[in-house]
Amino acid sequence: MADVQAVLSALDVLNQASDKTSFERANAWLQDFQHSPDAWSTCNILLLSQDSPPVAKLFAAQTFRAKVTFDLSQVDVSHLPSLRDSLVTALERFASGPKTIVTQLCLALSGLALQYPAWKDAVQNMIDTFGRNPLTVPNLLEFLTLLPEEINGNTKIPVSNNEYKERAAHLLTENARKVLDLLQMYISAAGVTSAIQAQVFNCLRSWLVAGEINASDLAETSLFGYAFEALASEALFDTAVDVICDTIHETQEVEDNTSVIQLIIQKLISIKPKVASASDDVDKMRGYARIFSEAGEVYRMLILQHPEPFFPIVEAIGECSAYPDLDIVPITFPFWMRLAQIIGKKPSVSPLLIEAYKTLMDVVIRHLHFPEDSSSMTSQEAEDFRSFRHVMGDTLKDCCHVLGTETCLITVYEMITSALARGTTGSTTVSWQEIEAPLFSLRSLGAEMDPLDDQVIPKIMDIIPSLPDHPRVRYAAILVISRYTEWTNLHPTYIPFQLQFISAGFDSPDGEVSAAAGQAMKYLCQDCKRHMVPYLPQLHSFITSAGLKLAQEDRMLVYEAVAYIISAMPMEQAAQSLRTFSVDVLSKVHVVTTKPTIATKQELREVSDALENLEVMLHIIQGFGEELPSVCQNTCEEAWAVFDPFLSKYGSQYDISERTTRVIRHGLKLFGPAARSVVLSVLARMSLAFEATGFSSYLWIAGKVVSTFGDDEDPTLRAGFKDMFERSTSKVVSILQEKSPRDIPDVMEDYVQLLLQMVDFAPDILFESSAFSLSIRATIAALTMIHSDIIFASLDLIRIILTHDSLQNGTVMPPKFPIYASTIRQVFDMEGPQLLGYLLAGLVGDFPEESTSTVVSIFRGVASVWPNQLLAWLPQVLEQLPTTSSPTFALARKQFLDDVTSAVKKGEIDKVKHAVIALHRFSVKTRERRRTTPIDREG
Repeated sequence: MADVQAVLSALDVLNQASDKTSFERANAWLQDFQHSPDAWSTCNILLLSQDSPPVAKLFAAQTFRAKVTFDLSQVDVSHLPSLRDSLVTALERFASGPKTIVTQLCLALSGLALQYPAWKDAVQNMIDTFGRNPLTVPNLLEFLTLLPEEINGNTKIPVSNNEYKERAAHLLTENARKVLDLLQMYISAAGVTSAIQAQVFNCLRSWLVAGEINASDLAETSLFGYAFEALASEALFDTAVDVICDTIHETQEVEDNTSVIQLIIQKLISIKPKVASASDDVDKMRGYARIFSEAGEVYRMLILQHPEPFFPIVEAIGECSAYPDLDIVPITFPFWMRLAQIIGKKPSVSPLLIEAYKTLMDVVIRHLHFPEDSSSMTSQEAEDFRSFRHVMGDTLKDCCHVLGTETCLITVYEMITSALARGTTGSTTVSWQEIEAPLFSLRSLGAEMDPLDDQVIPKIMDIIPSLPDHPRVRYAAILVISRYTEWTNLHPTYIPFQLQFISAGFDSPDGEVSAAAGQAMKYLCQDCKRHMVPYLPQLHSFITSAGLKLAQEDRMLVYEAVAYIISAMPMEQAAQSLRTFSVDVLSKVHVVTTKPTIATKQELREVSDALENLEVMLHIIQGFGEELPSVCQNTCEEAWAVFDPFLSKYGSQYDISERTTRVIRHGLKLFGPAARSVVLSVLARMSLAFEATGFSSYLWIAGKVVSTFGDDEDPTLRAGFKDMFERSTSKVVSILQEKSPRDIPDVMEDYVQLLLQMVDFAPDILFESSAFSLSIRATIAALTMIHSDIIFASLDLIRIILTHDSLQNGTVMPPKFPIYASTIRQVFDMEGPQLLGYLLAGLVGDFPEESTSTVVSIFRGVASVWPNQLLAWLPQVLEQLPTTSSPTFALARKQFLDDVTSAVKKGEIDKVKHAVIALHRFSVKTRERRRTTPIDREG
């Protein structure tokens, strides 16, 4: 009874706890309790006691299901009959519910039936026990519904493949006909309720989906016809739809199911008129859309081979596609897509299907229309509609596969010209939606267009100037230009007009139009960059004048566009052009730096934006190869002469540090070896700036400098590396004295990355420095973080160091290797216990799954080089791991210690790997169990 009271107390805390800590503690205790052998008897008392509260009964039922899945080995074989009888008794006790408990008990009985071969007639026993009393029939149907799902879906049940195959065949395949007859009897039994009939359908679906009942056998029963008749019932409509869809799905092997398919088609044709009559009922339309779309997908080859008899299905799907509710329409899209994919490979296709896709195209473009009063839409509704338009655009591409791109483009072109003509006659008013929707469709069709086309696309481009000056129309037209830039590259005579049209978009007060202009400018310059070279002066003038009025996001796109043009120029010309644009930016930096007073926030914002634009350009251009153009010979020093005092004055502002270091990073790549002249100054500035601010971006650049120039043996440069490393390490350690590693993830990541560069390019500096021990301490601290990238980097660094070649017993070693080995050994002697503790805590805790192999490598390295220390430290380290009340964890921990001890003492170091992997697998299994057996707080 003590266990019963403990469970009740924990459940009480779980359901009433207002703070997260109490809730998590109670939840963890309950999950650990579920592991224990005593949980069987305790939960039996809780489940059958009339005094137990509902939440306790549910917990007991959940625990039985979990323990049957994971812990049936705790029950002696001789006690399995009494366990079965207890679960059956409990299921009888809960004949009237609640459903949640019934479900858990049925799952437990299903899992037990799979693992208990002596229960030979499980299905018949359950039918005999529950199938004759109308009050218990619902529980029988629940069991029969869940049995195939649990047997086929619960991969956690520990049975061998052979046992599984044999037992599954006995429980399911051998009972399929019996279950089908039972369901047929129940569906029309005297006094049967719609609730029971719905359960019958759900059970039928479960056995259909499991492949145990086939469509042919089903068609021979009254259940087949009743499923279609049930579409007339409000209560049974949804379950009937599910059964019909599953039945259709199970006839995918059309050659093996010809007779059944004929019956299904007859039924579908008979219910086709219901689609039109259900137009006022969204839920029914959804059901019919599902049925006919499923049939269309499964029988698409039959539709192609026999279009006339199967065309009513296509017509019904077309009606569903035309339905105004856009939650229904996408149900049909997979059918149109898959049918189009097959049609596209056929030499000829039925005119019926051609007309169906023509109608579909009209329907989709009609759906693309924005509402007449779009202001009535909420922001979420507007966003959902915009997203759905792109989905519909994919369906337009499907139409292209059937009708041909030229036909589709002509159709859309004629829609636009017809609307424009009606608008000019004055007799009718043409809404902007009638123009915008076809324009949007042109964007989608652009993915299918032929860049060599000289027939239709020129006509489309020629009507763009005559489009009404509505912001939504202009937005769509600009994006059409953006989508057809590959075509423009082969028809460069259109560039002047398009450039003017795009540039005018920047003057629009509508932010979306301006953003579209930025996108279009980028793609025009990217795809037509060689043709755009003559326009570069014009773009420079635009940026320095009108460009100042643009939002930064749009201005950045223009700079990106410029960079694409520059990348297409001859090297000397490209270098001169880049210098022209760079000088504009550097001049702004210089002005702010030399200003006698401190710059305002707005001035610094403008400089930061300018640096972002320069970063975008450098990212596109990358570099000029190994030899710099003559115009760039001195620009590295000139640029650094601007940045160095700027960082000295404003580098303590985070945004400035981020933006400037990004430009410096691209600058190092651009100038390559030519940047050697400023490297020492850059390192010194990064060190000073990091010491002053603690901003990780300065560490990031220091690491990039080491990776770029780490092979340089110049003593002065290596002294700079040493000074930077030691000062940076000192700063990181001082930060960690005030903050947790989790509070500074950016600093920790960039610092560990710096150390990785040091151990690769400057091991002499790393291992011989007095800061080495501090750097290892900081790296070990990083293992407490939850950021995967940092964990991977930290583990890699530790692995590299603890398995360094200097620690191996080689015959010939470089002169400095003994110094390296001595340093590494001294540091590990001090930090080893804490490192092992963090490694094991992470292994059984939050380390990413992919890091296990690195942890294994580290343990093998430790066992090889420090065997005695490992065995001395491990017992205490294991005791300090996060505690749990699970008895199995203590066993797993002891097993790990025994396995490692045995492997080390026998000199079988490879077996350390197996011990680590076994402990990790145990922890994964435990976490997986916690996820798959959650405690229901609500009861």
